[in-house]
Amino acid sequence: MSTTHTLDVPGARLHYEVRGAGPLFLVMGSPMAAAAFAPLAEALAGDRTVVTHDPRGISGSLLDDPEQDSTPELRADDAAALLDALGAESADVFGSSGGAVTGLALAERHPGRVRTLVAHEPPLLELLPDAAERRAGVEDMIATFHREGLEAAWKKFMADAGFDDGDGDGAPAAPPGEPSEQDIADSARFFGHELRGTTRYVPDAAALSTGPTRVVVGIGADSGGLVTHRTSTALAKLLGTPPTEFPGDHGGFIGQPEEFAEVLRGVLADRGTSGPLAR
Repeated sequence: MSTTHTLDVPGARLHYEVRGAGPLFLVMGSPMAAAAFAPLAEALAGDRTVVTHDPRGISGSLLDDPEQDSTPELRADDAAALLDALGAESADVFGSSGGAVTGLALAERHPGRVRTLVAHEPPLLELLPDAAERRAGVEDMIATFHREGLEAAWKKFMADAGFDDGDGDGAPAAPPGEPSEQDIADSARFFGHELRGTTRYVPDAAALSTGPTRVVVGIGADSGGLVTHRTSTALAKLLGTPPTEFPGDHGGFIGQPEEFAEVLRGVLADRGTSGPLAR
């Protein structure tokens, strides 16, 4: 069971959901909305208070200006506002894909608010040796969206990301089957206002390495062919810590929520180490 809430933040009204009881745990994506994390949140709610939310401009989180771009910094400030609304000084955080980038920005911009951050497959393209080529690819996806529409843009996105087709667990905003009006709106926002800012984010390695947040870099066991495997490996190397393996691929928490939750519990229980738990 979950309770739903809204929170006014600068420029937006956030929709968020609360489940369970125990230590506070924020679970976030970008552009994935709270609904995509519901099975994982339910699996964790037996021993934690799990909070999920729709990122600004996605699903139930409405913007004052629909044309405002979404950046990791803005989303990090939204997460900090959620902590304030919940009366929490700090929390553990799980972020996947763009939500992992949000989590990194949260740890950097709001020191002390994040105890352990599990950054699962952040698409940090700027960390790659072929960053310029990857950046150009993102710009081509965005131009394709504006010129030819969502189907053509998604086709390029999935090929560039390394997925064999467009219906894998890891598709960040394109669920299988006939898309709803909300799916279409969220996908349009992803390409038009979110993809560029997320993929161009460059984490402050010094701040993350010396700050109070323990950063665990997560990589899917089946993500070997994905660009997010490369970006996650690059982040782990930058931070000088081994990555942690999670079930499935980029969206492993969707297909295997119970198994994914067990690995998360193990990571969060391993607070005595100075770096991530290597499996």
